[in-house]
Amino acid sequence: MRFLPTGEQSEFARTLHGLLGASQVPAAVRAWGAGDHGPGRALWSRLAGTGLFALAADEAYGDLGGLGLLPVELALGFVELGRAGVPGPVVETAAAAVLLSELARLGEEGEEGGAGGAGDAGPAKRFLPGLAAGEALATLTLPGGGPYALDADAATYCFTVSAAGELRLAGGRGEPLSSTDPARRLSRPPADGELLAAGPRVLAAAETALGWARLLTAAQCLGVGEALLASTVAYVKQRTQFAAPIGSFQAVKHRLADTLLALEFARPLVWAAALDLAPWEVAAAKLAAGGAAYAAAMTALQLHGAVGYTEELDLSLWLRKARPLRDAWGSPSQCRAAVLRER
Repeated sequence: MRFLPTGEQSEFARTLHGLLGASQVPAAVRAWGAGDHGPGRALWSRLAGTGLFALAADEAYGDLGGLGLLPVELALGFVELGRAGVPGPVVETAAAAVLLSELARLGEEGEEGGAGGAGDAGPAKRFLPGLAAGEALATLTLPGGGPYALDADAATYCFTVSAAGELRLAGGRGEPLSSTDPARRLSRPPADGELLAAGPRVLAAAETALGWARLLTAAQCLGVGEALLASTVAYVKQRTQFAAPIGSFQAVKHRLADTLLALEFARPLVWAAALDLAPWEVAAAKLAAGGAAYAAAMTALQLHGAVGYTEELDLSLWLRKARPLRDAWGSPSQCRAAVLRER
């Protein structure tokens, strides 16, 4: 099995890396956390120009903007999103596109339609163009994916799938809740809303979308962990104690080496999951990448000392993402259980 990206895939990742490096992402994250979505939406549009979100829409709906479904390319892209700390419901928007694509593939399109009426072409034709083009942001809640909607105040569409198999477009945004990361704004989605589709095919499509959301969150975790490690290595080379850089101390070297090993062990699991999409492999990737990102955050916080707690330091933007991402779309216990079910 090949675990290295092709030249074309690597070039796509480099394109995203360069775009994000020139986009003042920390400023956009801070604005997003303060409720100003303008800089984040502008960044979103630039990302959409690379075709990133179109990779989550089935190429069978190319007339609607779809270029995928391409999990490896998306995983590579989401590593870069995590490394840069991009705000917004990026995973949720991609997972919503997967859900609609899979629902259409299963033949559920147009059944149990809501206010669109008999002339409505179905959920995929109605929503995929905006999602694939990056013109629309979506938040999404699925059975098994947690009860909270992310960034509903910024989302164009708020999709919910109930345990009974009802896909709805929520009309309201729900009551906002406090979050560890101010740039991850949570709310409880309303239970009512326009009914788009219902039945067992909705649940089947939701299960597929859940796997993609878990995979892309794992990729984000990998990028966040790499960014935290890189910042910490740079810092310990500069900070001195007893007239020597603290990076020269054996205990510091060991801590950084452990962090690097955790990330390097998680990386092939993420690629294997992207290649296969088996639920247990996706869960294993999420478990390893989420744990590695959280460990990288703890290492960064300890080795930065008191300055690591300050909000003025850009490091805080990644520190606050590590634990929420570790728990999003599958907590460690949920992922561990999914892996053990296959044993």
